[in-house]
Amino acid sequence: MSTTDFSTTEAKASYGIGLQMGQQVSGAFPGVTIDAVIAGIQDAFAGNESQISNEDLNAAFQEIQKVVEEENAKQAKEFAAEGETFLKENAKRDEVTVLDSGLQYEVITEGSGEVPTAESTVKTHYAGTLVNGQEFDSSYKRGEPAEFPVGGVIPGWTEALQKMPVGSKWKLYVPYNLAYGERGAGGAIGPYQALVFEIELLDIVA
Repeated sequence: MSTTDFSTTEAKASYGIGLQMGQQVSGAFPGVTIDAVIAGIQDAFAGNESQISNEDLNAAFQEIQKVVEEENAKQAKEFAAEGETFLKENAKRDEVTVLDSGLQYEVITEGSGEVPTAESTVKTHYAGTLVNGQEFDSSYKRGEPAEFPVGGVIPGWTEALQKMPVGSKWKLYVPYNLAYGERGAGGAIGPYQALVFEIELLDIVA
């Protein structure tokens, strides 16, 4: 445990900067070491010359970038295969409907209200998970429904919402190309990941 005095505003802000840097750097690439990171920060603060030549630094960055890209490519293939296997097996269930786009859905509750269009704005409750069941988002847990334009969300949602009467609750099984594609979304959703959503269409607000 640190013995640093964090009682001042400056100290708290400084700690916050360090914490954010540490969170970013810790997962930046395999083999990152805290001692070397601190040495670099200390030299920068002290105005010292770099202990490593620019040539060696550039070579190291290039090598690390190559390792990261190879690891990302490997992970993407694993995600794609995992999603493909999951969706293939899921499509065999009688209660699942498979659309031409590849989107799969299961009706939990069939509503009787109006059906949105691509130009509508809707109010929903939802929960999203990876195919392994890990939750990455939930309006239920936030305790507040979400409002958004039907045409302004991932393609899988846009397609499904235009088939859902208000009052419906569906479970969507979304291939990666109808979700966040090759890029993923932040740290929670990787590239080529299929996703699962429970969506409750509460209202059409516009």
